[in-house]
Amino acid sequence: MKIITLIENLVNSPGLVAEHGLSLYIDTGNKKILFDTGQSGLFIQNAQKLGIDIREIDLLVISHGHYDHTGGLYQFLEVNKKATVYAKKEIFTPKYSGKTRFIGTQPNEEILADRFIFVQTLTEVTPDVFIVPTIEIHHKIDTNFTNLYKKEGISFRTDMFDDELFIVIRKNDHINILTACSHRGITNICETASTYFKLPVNLILGGFHMKDCGVEQYAHITYYLQNLQPKLIGACHCTGVEKFAEMMGEYNSKLFYNFTGNEITIK
Repeated sequence: MKIITLIENLVNSPGLVAEHGLSLYIDTGNKKILFDTGQSGLFIQNAQKLGIDIREIDLLVISHGHYDHTGGLYQFLEVNKKATVYAKKEIFTPKYSGKTRFIGTQPNEEILADRFIFVQTLTEVTPDVFIVPTIEIHHKIDTNFTNLYKKEGISFRTDMFDDELFIVIRKNDHINILTACSHRGITNICETASTYFKLPVNLILGGFHMKDCGVEQYAHITYYLQNLQPKLIGACHCTGVEKFAEMMGEYNSKLFYNFTGNEITIK
């Protein structure tokens, strides 16, 4: 099983491009899965250069409704005519930064017709690959809702990210946790996964939303991960390169930056 990062904030491979966003390609051996579509259709361009045929992807999972994870959705659906899209029903709730800047996803009923499945419960989409749609807040200190809103009618309310989900891959009596932005907290995501599956963690991969976290939240996250003892931690996107650099002092070789074009094999 392999995971390839089709787009992320950074790139160091000639011929590939980066943008503020995230898209991961997962090849299980019998299914091809896409997790998020970045901010635009640039992930498709990178996929072609990496030898990945977007038309052959079997299913797309959308982590939440922010533009930097859904911006390439419609370009993907125009190229790929067969993939089922899994998301939570709240994905199209209007989302704003600071009550003025729209950062959500506009629905297109014509394109979306018959392509979506809205996930409400733990769902095994292919053997040992699960969508986890409910993230319990076990640790209130580790949430990322500041200055982010959803619009309900004419009213703005703090966005608690009811639309957020993540992926768990179970292999060799371990779990691998794939998260996109961790607005509800990377430690809450890991705690939810550990509670559901009751297995040790091999890999945590994705955006941890630590770029603006304070001293207490940072200390909580690093302490939690040290005690969880995953074999590998691949941070990227909204983790922030400064926080990644700080974390390198905590984890050394266990931690790596998951840049555009990076390939991971899960054995």
